[in-house]
Amino acid sequence: MSAETISLTEGTIIEEQKLSDKTVIRKKKKISSDQLSVNIVGALAVGIFALICVIPFYLIIVASFTSETSLIRDGYPILPRLSELSLQSYALCLKNPTAILKAYGMTISVTVIGTFLSVMLATMTGYVLSRKDFPWRNQFSFFFFFTTLFNGGLVPWYLMCTRYLNFKNSIVGLILPLMFSVWNMIIAKSFMTGIPAEISESAKIDGANDITIFAKLILPLSKPLIATLSLFAALAYWNDWYNCMLFVTNEDMFTLQYYLQRILGSAEAMRIVAEKSGIALPSIPLEGMKMAMTIIATGPIVLLYPFVQRYFVKGLTIGAVKG
Repeated sequence: MSAETISLTEGTIIEEQKLSDKTVIRKKKKISSDQLSVNIVGALAVGIFALICVIPFYLIIVASFTSETSLIRDGYPILPRLSELSLQSYALCLKNPTAILKAYGMTISVTVIGTFLSVMLATMTGYVLSRKDFPWRNQFSFFFFFTTLFNGGLVPWYLMCTRYLNFKNSIVGLILPLMFSVWNMIIAKSFMTGIPAEISESAKIDGANDITIFAKLILPLSKPLIATLSLFAALAYWNDWYNCMLFVTNEDMFTLQYYLQRILGSAEAMRIVAEKSGIALPSIPLEGMKMAMTIIATGPIVLLYPFVQRYFVKGLTIGAVKG
């Protein structure tokens, strides 16, 4: 038997012995009664809190499939009777599927493009302001923070966007107003301040420029930050209807939130006119339509959250004091 074979055999035996020792140590460890009590109480508390968060969304789903008469008479049921189930709310909301699909396409396009640009702008700005070798970082930081306290007013802003920036019936008008968030920039700055400066310095010594350092070193180390900012930006763009109301008159460019709001507003107006004029109209399930619209509008963004949850939890601890 050669010396190499003997050494490999001895190494394997030593590794197996270490693993067996670790297994024995783990078996010998016992959870104390206090620790067990803390684990049980913590699990119950988290479970109750999760249930409290899930129940409202469950009630919305159930109410969207419940008849309007039952909702008005009994409120939101936890377990509805089969005789009270109805698809009338979804039938009215999806009466024009082509318009719904167009609104979905516009919202998805605005969300994807806007989220990408928003995250890139926030991370680039945060990286520049986190660099200690940037002499004006404090002045620029104060300038950005100052804009969160004061603004020029709604009327001047609207006139500037419509007369000079030509936001009317333009996708730019749906993306640009939400593209930069000072809060996201502050989060990016706080996160990137924790990245060791030696990484950038060593890359500079090797001849890398600032763009290369940011793209190949900083961004790969900022995955939790990017996931968190992406979720924040995507939620802002997905739920935005105000800019569409201000700048868009072309029905083919309506976003999903604004389109659903118009449907609900039209149904409410018809009900009021019918009541005041005495005209008999079929009952319009306004409450059920509200719930159905909530499901239609929030479903995709809720399904997106589990994919970024792991990074989002890490992102929440950005800037926290470590012990």
